[in-house]
Amino acid sequence: MAERTSTGLLTMMLEPTPAVAMTLPAEVREKLAELELELSEGDITQKGYEKKRGKLLAPYIPQIQGVDPSLQIDNRIQASSQAILPASKPNRSRAANARDERFRSDLHTKAVQAALAKYKERKMPMPSKRRSVLVQSSVEACTPPDTSSASEDEGSLRRQGRLATSTPYQGHGHPAVEHWFNRVIQGSSTSSSASSTSSHPGGRSVTTTNTTAHTALNANASATALVDLMAHTQLDNHSAPPDVTGLSERTSFHMERPQVASVRGVSRGYNQISIMETADGVPVNSRVSSKIQQLLNTLKRPKRPPLCEFFVDDFEELLDVQQPDPNQPKPEGQQMSPLEGEPLGVVTNWSRSLSAALQRWGTTQPKSPCLTALDNAGKPVYTLTYGKLWTRSQKLAYTLLNKLSSRNEPLLLPGDRVALVFPNNDPVMFMVAFYGCLLAELVPVPIEVPLTRKDAGSQQIGFLLGSCGVTLALTTDACQKGLPKAQTGFVPVSTGWPRLLWFVTDGKHVVKPPKDWHPPIREASNDIAYIEYKTSKEGSTMGITVSHSAMLAHCHALTQACDYTEAEVITNVLDFKREAGLWHGVLASVMNRMHVISIPYSLMKVNPLSWIQKVHTYKARVAVVKSRDMHWSLLAQRDQRDISLSSLRMLIVADGANPWSISSCDAFLNVFQARGLRPEVICPCASSSEAMTVAIRRPPEMNVPPPGKAVLSMGGLSHSVIRVDTEEKLSVLTVQDVGQVMPGAVVCVVRVEGTPYLCQTDEVGEICVSSGSTGVAYYGLPGMTKNIFETIPVTSSGVPISDRSFIRTSLLGFVGPESLVFVVGKMDGLMVVSGRRHNADDVVATALAVEPMKFVYRGRIAVFSVPVLHDERIVVVAEQRPDASEEDSFQWMSRVLQAIDSIHQVGVYCLALVPANTLPKAPLGGIHISETKQRFLEGALHPCNVLMCPHTCVTNLPKPRQKQPEVGPASMIVGNLVAGKRIAQACGRDVAQLEDNDQFLYIQDVLQWRAQATPDHPLFLVLNAKGTVASTASCLQLHKRAERVAAALMGRLNTGDHVALVYPPGIDLIATFYGCLYAGCLPVTVRPPHPQNLATTLPTVKMIVEVSKSVCILTTQAIMKLLKSKEAAAAVDIKSWPMVLDTDDLPRKKSPQMYKPPTPEMLAYLDFSVSTTGILAGVKMSHSATSALCRSIKLQCELYPSRQIAICLDPYCGLGFALWCLCSVYSGHQSILVPPLELETNVSLWLAAVSQYKVRVTFCSYSVMEMCTKGLGSQTEALRLRNVNLSCVRTCMVVAEERPRITLTQSFSKIFKDLGLSPRAVSTTFGCRVNVAICLQGTAGPDPTTVYVDMRALRHDRVRLVERGSPHSLPLMESGKILPGVKVIIANTETKGPLGDSHLGEIWVSSPHNATGYYTVYGEEALHADHFNTKLSFGDTQTVWARTGYLGFLRRTELTDASGERHDALYVVGSLDETLELRGMRYHPTDIETSVIRSHKSIAECAVFTWTNLLVVVVELEGSEQEALDLVALVTNVVLEEHYLIVGVVVVVDPGVIPINSRGEKQRMHLRDGFLADQLDPIYVAYNM
Repeated sequence: MAERTSTGLLTMMLEPTPAVAMTLPAEVREKLAELELELSEGDITQKGYEKKRGKLLAPYIPQIQGVDPSLQIDNRIQASSQAILPASKPNRSRAANARDERFRSDLHTKAVQAALAKYKERKMPMPSKRRSVLVQSSVEACTPPDTSSASEDEGSLRRQGRLATSTPYQGHGHPAVEHWFNRVIQGSSTSSSASSTSSHPGGRSVTTTNTTAHTALNANASATALVDLMAHTQLDNHSAPPDVTGLSERTSFHMERPQVASVRGVSRGYNQISIMETADGVPVNSRVSSKIQQLLNTLKRPKRPPLCEFFVDDFEELLDVQQPDPNQPKPEGQQMSPLEGEPLGVVTNWSRSLSAALQRWGTTQPKSPCLTALDNAGKPVYTLTYGKLWTRSQKLAYTLLNKLSSRNEPLLLPGDRVALVFPNNDPVMFMVAFYGCLLAELVPVPIEVPLTRKDAGSQQIGFLLGSCGVTLALTTDACQKGLPKAQTGFVPVSTGWPRLLWFVTDGKHVVKPPKDWHPPIREASNDIAYIEYKTSKEGSTMGITVSHSAMLAHCHALTQACDYTEAEVITNVLDFKREAGLWHGVLASVMNRMHVISIPYSLMKVNPLSWIQKVHTYKARVAVVKSRDMHWSLLAQRDQRDISLSSLRMLIVADGANPWSISSCDAFLNVFQARGLRPEVICPCASSSEAMTVAIRRPPEMNVPPPGKAVLSMGGLSHSVIRVDTEEKLSVLTVQDVGQVMPGAVVCVVRVEGTPYLCQTDEVGEICVSSGSTGVAYYGLPGMTKNIFETIPVTSSGVPISDRSFIRTSLLGFVGPESLVFVVGKMDGLMVVSGRRHNADDVVATALAVEPMKFVYRGRIAVFSVPVLHDERIVVVAEQRPDASEEDSFQWMSRVLQAIDSIHQVGVYCLALVPANTLPKAPLGGIHISETKQRFLEGALHPCNVLMCPHTCVTNLPKPRQKQPEVGPASMIVGNLVAGKRIAQACGRDVAQLEDNDQFLYIQDVLQWRAQATPDHPLFLVLNAKGTVASTASCLQLHKRAERVAAALMGRLNTGDHVALVYPPGIDLIATFYGCLYAGCLPVTVRPPHPQNLATTLPTVKMIVEVSKSVCILTTQAIMKLLKSKEAAAAVDIKSWPMVLDTDDLPRKKSPQMYKPPTPEMLAYLDFSVSTTGILAGVKMSHSATSALCRSIKLQCELYPSRQIAICLDPYCGLGFALWCLCSVYSGHQSILVPPLELETNVSLWLAAVSQYKVRVTFCSYSVMEMCTKGLGSQTEALRLRNVNLSCVRTCMVVAEERPRITLTQSFSKIFKDLGLSPRAVSTTFGCRVNVAICLQGTAGPDPTTVYVDMRALRHDRVRLVERGSPHSLPLMESGKILPGVKVIIANTETKGPLGDSHLGEIWVSSPHNATGYYTVYGEEALHADHFNTKLSFGDTQTVWARTGYLGFLRRTELTDASGERHDALYVVGSLDETLELRGMRYHPTDIETSVIRSHKSIAECAVFTWTNLLVVVVELEGSEQEALDLVALVTNVVLEEHYLIVGVVVVVDPGVIPINSRGEKQRMHLRDGFLADQLDPIYVAYNM
């Protein structure tokens, strides 16, 4: 069998499926059979076999249906045959193939191959990965053959006609090219392009995604499919202006309010990425979107029949019980009757306890050998005799009891627990220590040697020692030297470990007892003899207590079942510290004076044949092994010709309960029968730590029935039903029996969950045992002990079957014919998915049978399940070979998915590949499953490849919401009245009578008046990064500078011309703004381009200048040079700039006369900003609106000339502009201006200024608050020493156009509380395009309130208030107080009718400072009329409202405001344009992003958007790139759990990639455009299947 399988990949490629084999001519079939025979008898080498077989099959290969043509023989075979090692090099072949064989049966491999042949290779998009993440790929420098016609420029327009020709390699027409591909793909790509689309360093894409054989998708099809798909999203292009990037999807909401001023991103002339679109303006073939298209195509495949919905998402979210499939098999047999083992025989001279047996043999047979230890070369190092064991144990017992003391008290008393820490290659010391403890009546707790502080599970072992109250650990000298130490002595080995005293049991430390001292030898009692540790499925470690009487009874039962006799030789390969290794090799052996040959694990690793050689050398009668040991020895057995196993009467297979042990047993027998091994000698047994040995096949002398084998249907087993499989040969499980019940024991099988009812005879359940030879309890865990150790099985009518309690063994199985016990799995490996049970080991076996078998490094695979969204989901983690290429791994992964799907009918949720040797190991080889699972869930597994399949696995999502036909307005208003609901409407206080400067209608008049009335009153003070005053301006200075600007403009421009002001934040900007007003021009403030980042910032400047139709640009000399520089020419057309004037050295000229606007309705300025959806919109502000805005702010914040306020905002748009340029002039207070850019060099600048000037009112943006929170979080102490004191602050307002970010404001308050900041000070403002200031906290009025709403209700556009901390709750903070003169109402987005209190709708606003409209490049104001003047459909139909485009609700609170009225709080939920419509529900990106950021510590930021109905999550990774793939599963899990959405694509990028605007808001649409145009350079892109 071993030779057969090492043919590896090739066999799979050429293995004709059974159906196909029948189509081969008879003579070919005969020749093939002859070849097989020659190979198996060693007459022909592996290579020769492959060559001849290949020749024979070559003519028939193309005709074989169901075998993917890409598996046909082409140049790949050379590669695969080099990979196959000739089996004559035993060590090499073993290394490559170590433990997968024990899981392998030929039958299973054939089943998997047949299953895979049924699938045609599915086209899945390969994940793309950055070069640096490809830890293991071997990159070859290779240039493509010049047949590549697809190497076109990255961004060139690809039209339909062109697309058809861009897939030159769909067939296998170019073997050379095909071969080149395979080489390139192994090197994978350098940029974000998929690993299937290698790109040259020069940035020219070599191949389009369509070309690789693996992801070949007919591009034409992809284009048309995408167009079809978009046709369903109702694109109605006539209603809206051309969208510049061609990438916006217009949802139905846009239909209502199309964004005309929508110049998205960059206007047509300077678009760096040429637009890729079809006639409809639908982009088709950027590399990313073709992958997404493939993903969509994959997802369109019909899924298997849907399971009945798991729960309906009502509000109460009633979890439906899974509706069972009516056709599923059900057990039909009788109720089983408990099975009794034969009675325990009475032995006349049986010792009354183990210590008595030791004393007996130690005194009567002192020379008789007890234990032989071997070194790593297999040479015997030491043989412990019974005499020596007796005297050494006595010495140790005496020393422990009498020579260890603390403060004159003996350190240990009988019954105390003692840890035994001995390495696996020192059985002698262990045995002495174990029996020394028994003689001293101490309780030994054997544990593993902690090698490093990071050992898998070592923390849990520490907890066990702590809970057992262990204070002393016995160990060897060598072992003690390796423990972690500090200067003060030993430190706890790992977190969670108690402080231990370490005692070395070597000769020089123990004392000979005095002549008159004898250890007490008592009858076996019910006191604890020893504690064996066991690790649960969850990874926690429990101690199982075994009493003296149970230990004795177990030895008695084993002796009787195995027919042990005195002085027999037994070889033990197992760990002697626990389970079968301890029971046979330390306890039963001493009871019967047997001679144990102990074979250490380290020797097995070097020489897997060692145990067989020792059986031969010592003529051993019994050997205790695991199937792994049999399997390893098979791989190396060629070296040995002269060994004989004829002395063996029992080969005990300790893990015979593993269903896959049968293949090892059969294969072992096949090979070693020729060396004297008798078939009936193989004795599988079943045991568990709690119940000890449950059943064992008896040696042949005991006249027992012959062994049994069962071929069971996997489908039946998944429903816990035993069906002997006949027709469906693919998914079967072959199991062998584990013999008969132990003597003196009663066994029954009970249901796994719920009440322990007895199973029917054809039903699988948990095996329970009642006998005197089992563990007693979990130490210190009475609750769990009751569940496991004190089960009372009942009949179907609920009657207990006996008065004895039973122990649950955690073995799943049934009792077969002839009273043989069969085990089909363990509780630890049980995964219940959608009501069906699957066994982890079975899934491992299927995965390992997938070709190429050698792909998995040493067969190391872990399978476990994780709970996601109310069901278990299967995760498969495998170590991949170091030489595996990206393409290999992806190929292997897609096949594993198909094989598991086909054989087990269950989907794999996540398949992760990790580099070789990185999974946590269990103490004796194997994988530490619970630790692997823990790492997976914590995001610490660091896979190098991940494939998630939530779309196929998650079938229990709530049903998509169906929108109800709307209720008409009449019934609605009646409804409102009947319910006595208040209509949700609120307003700020009335604007009071005019004050002295309120008689001015124009802001420029106020400045002139101030210049005369209080010429020297300081208005502005600008700080630089050092915190010193950079410039100041009094009323008169500002007026004079404005006059100079006006004089310069008046000669050159006409009244009403638009002027772009491109200045850094400072007084120049303010002065030129007023200069424009003096000259009758319309100012437009524009953020200057960033000198280090011209390519992206300059096009925006250019765009605003063009869209606003500015005829002149005012700026500084430095920026003027920049605008016309060579670098600028690379980004924009610098010849098309309008006139540029620098205002640095203007002549001191007074303008002839000031311009007086004819009416206050004339425009004062244009306010341009880019919305979060990436749309550039300019709003028109009239003079009257400007004055009204300043008046409202003045009243709300109580601003007077004597006040000082600090502003840390950008001065270019919105409220930031108003506070910088307008308010100080209007109200006369002094503004301390802190440009946010300066904080990048000095984070504490703003707070230091606030403290220095004792400011009461200050404004900032979220970006500033975030910089302070992140940058100063740890430095509050240092700031306090610099006398920074924030107790002066009454209100600190965050200027925002979004839902308040509670977590940020709260952490800001918390951090700076130490500097005196009042927790009540921080609040937020709310404004938007139609009205820049709707809410401001101000100085009076109640504190902002916070409510908690149900996030699930929000998705249905409903508000449901819940208690803090309830599941799915979302905190919302009030956005400040409504400004004086502002009225707000909540309207239904569809019917435009008013809504009631606490109902979610669009916020509409009416106020004298509303903007008058959009200023658009297209002049289609009519379309936008309803943004700025719209009316309710019923109720108050007269008032003119502006629609903010934000969802929110009003709620009347218990608080009273200044006027004594009850206060109405406005809660902003989010922008309508930003919301995602998914599954019929409305999601706010920020909610999904908050969940994602919480899911892993390395996620710095996150943004989500949708593309063709797929949810795309982009996360910024703050950490090493090897963590990138950890995030994929965590992100998918959290979004499923909290939002019931399946993530389509996860993109991991570097920090700072997600674009953010000046207000700190994410620009999700820019991000989307960048992603689709492939400009993000992601670390990893995962396409979830």
